[in-house]
Amino acid sequence: MPRKFALLFASLTLCLSSAACASTPENIDSEKAAIEVEVVTSGLQHPWGMAFLPDGRMLVTERTGKLRIVDTDGNKSAPLSGLPEVLVKNQGGLLDVAIDPMFSENQRVYFSFSEPVSGTQKSSTAVASAILEENGLSEVQIIFSARPKIDTGHHFGSRLVFDREGALFITLGDRGSQRHGAQQLDVHYGKVVRVLPNGKVPADNPYTKDDNVLSDIWSYGHRNIQGAALHPQTGELWTHEHGPQGGDEINIAEATKNYGWPEITYGEEYGGGEIGDTEQAGMEQPLHYWVPSIAPSGMAFYTARAFSDWQGNLLVGSLKFRQLVRLELSDDNKVTHEERIDIGQRVRDVRQGPDGAVYLLTDHPDGQILRLTPGK
Repeated sequence: MPRKFALLFASLTLCLSSAACASTPENIDSEKAAIEVEVVTSGLQHPWGMAFLPDGRMLVTERTGKLRIVDTDGNKSAPLSGLPEVLVKNQGGLLDVAIDPMFSENQRVYFSFSEPVSGTQKSSTAVASAILEENGLSEVQIIFSARPKIDTGHHFGSRLVFDREGALFITLGDRGSQRHGAQQLDVHYGKVVRVLPNGKVPADNPYTKDDNVLSDIWSYGHRNIQGAALHPQTGELWTHEHGPQGGDEINIAEATKNYGWPEITYGEEYGGGEIGDTEQAGMEQPLHYWVPSIAPSGMAFYTARAFSDWQGNLLVGSLKFRQLVRLELSDDNKVTHEERIDIGQRVRDVRQGPDGAVYLLTDHPDGQILRLTPGK
């Protein structure tokens, strides 16, 4: 193992065994804002995704297979009933959650999860929709199921983002053992897909007339996308994905574009060794990448007024370094500055709240929702 990664691994191992590493400061002095940190709620089991309801309450998933509502005072509901069977294994379980753009009229929500094959350990990323009721879900429908299903518990993706036309982007991982499938267009490994809320393929998807390509595919050559957000001005889908021991990437996921994994990457094999090249013709270069890896998860553009100097910035959670990463962007989509804000916990998801605060999910057996507001 190269020395720089050995030192980082040793530091991370020490931190994982230390309660001090999970200590979050109440006040943070960042470059452009004093920040107050409030614990909204705690006691969540590896929370993975959250979405705000119109009344300010939050839907929160726990990877262990529970979906809860957390109110504005931090009170957690009992687990909602009605979820389909979820295979909780390694990185798999109940993952992201999103609400329908027409939620006020239809009360419909969407969630991603590792869907099992009965009687086996095989699974793949799936997405279901349901009607949200007071204590549970009804009219549950599986609208997407990645194929093929295999026996591994790694690299499921999977963020859910609605575009401005009302179609749903679903981000997918390469399942760890199927990296070369990211370059194949007849499987879902390592793809961004786009479907309608009922699961049908939009007529304007790029591959609807190609019988050799799965018609729901939007882009390919991804490794494991755990952050996605629409750009507030352009409406483009921005994503980030985990690299292999380096090479975490931020990309704009455009239709038919190939983002290169595993043919190009700025990462390396675990334990050392090259993986392909860093660039090839016909494959997209990332907008930004990290070496060593920060292990990114969750992402949001900040557009509110509370943190006035953050407007237009991209906020990314870091699992590995327990940080919120703030990226300043130029008009031509270049990262012009990066700030690392120490949170003290693994940041799994990042959201801008309706109150203009920044909300973070921390990924621990005793996970929390943190609310970041400007300090005095």
